[in-house]
Amino acid sequence: MQFTNLILSGGSGTRLWPLSRKLMPKQFYPLLNGQSLFELTVARNAGAGSKFMVVTNQDQYLLALRQLGELSSTFVLEPVGRNTAPAIALACLLLPEDEVVLVTPSDHLIKKQGAYLAAVEQAVAFARQGYLVTFGIQPQYPETGFGYIEANGNEVVSFREKPDLATAEKFIAAGNFYWNSGMFCFTAGSFLAELKEHSPEVYAASLAAASRFRAEDEVHEPDFESMMAIPDISIDYGVMEKSRKVRVVPADIGWSDLGSFDALYDELPRDAAGNTDQPNTLPLGANNNLVLNTSERELVLLGVNDLLVVQTPSATLIGKKGQSQDVKKAVEALKKIDSPLLLAHETIETLYGSSKVALTAPDYSVEEVRILPQQQMEVEYEAGTTIQLVHGAAVSINDRAFAAGLVVQPTEEVVISNDSESETALLLITRMG
Repeated sequence: MQFTNLILSGGSGTRLWPLSRKLMPKQFYPLLNGQSLFELTVARNAGAGSKFMVVTNQDQYLLALRQLGELSSTFVLEPVGRNTAPAIALACLLLPEDEVVLVTPSDHLIKKQGAYLAAVEQAVAFARQGYLVTFGIQPQYPETGFGYIEANGNEVVSFREKPDLATAEKFIAAGNFYWNSGMFCFTAGSFLAELKEHSPEVYAASLAAASRFRAEDEVHEPDFESMMAIPDISIDYGVMEKSRKVRVVPADIGWSDLGSFDALYDELPRDAAGNTDQPNTLPLGANNNLVLNTSERELVLLGVNDLLVVQTPSATLIGKKGQSQDVKKAVEALKKIDSPLLLAHETIETLYGSSKVALTAPDYSVEEVRILPQQQMEVEYEAGTTIQLVHGAAVSINDRAFAAGLVVQPTEEVVISNDSESETALLLITRMG
């Protein structure tokens, strides 16, 4: 198979706070065996011979670039999100009309690779016949948080909104309803033609925005005004529910959108008492607890049952397992007080490695920086500051060899390079004034 995997990656994943934050959203966090959902998405489709295109924003660009590894990709960086129909349109406008496009969210889990590839192969065949294809997930239970697709074989009878429980139970009993996965397949030309017919204002505004792309290498950026001029509408409302050229591929692929901690619980290893198996965690007479501990602090669960406990170095969330959808209430409350805990973790992943503010004081700050092999970081400083590098190896500063205790007095920009074959850790002490 040959196709372009269009990965949509714009969400902040607030339902998994405090693991997921604005500058480290759910799709990039190593949730499963040290891998992120973005990395799993890329690996899943790279194996099928896919090329890649990522629609994201400036905050997530470097995360995506780093997690792509050695694979290349075209990027569309949106200054503001306008939903899925415009995002897909901007990407398709960069492709040949006959290019098959597989649209996938960046934050879904698929466990049955063989079944997935078979479903994609069927969808690609339909796409080459001019159809717009959606993937219908075989429902496992009457879920009220997903939309449904009513089907007759591969023909779509109707799209249904998120139902109440009684309606969802009827859908399951009928046997011809599927969860709407948010994955699609079509040629770029077929999608744009249907968008033009059914949402002409979206098509025209997307075309205008694409004509004003700022492009450098494989990175394309529409300007803010052009993006704001595009109506905010999903591909479902803007195209799929209106088009007469839609097909569905029913798929039993081990799919989950991991949209809550309760969904994540089902994917994590657990002990005999049903507690998730986590480092630095000691359950004593505790049962069926959903625990995620990413800090170095020991967490002891003493005689408690059915709790949700998420401990990070900077924030701890405690709630009831089975009610993790209420995490949004905590996020809303933190937004009201403008909490920095929604923005980033103490350690921020970067293209060159990571950085962490270890200490701040009125007249200086200490930053712990880790630089990956053969990478470099560029930092701008105001005049009057000084930087002292405390430890490291095979490092150069503005092409000068590093020595322990070296003090640099930058005027504008400092380039710190790791010239070794292993990760280097540094402490940067910045003195103010």
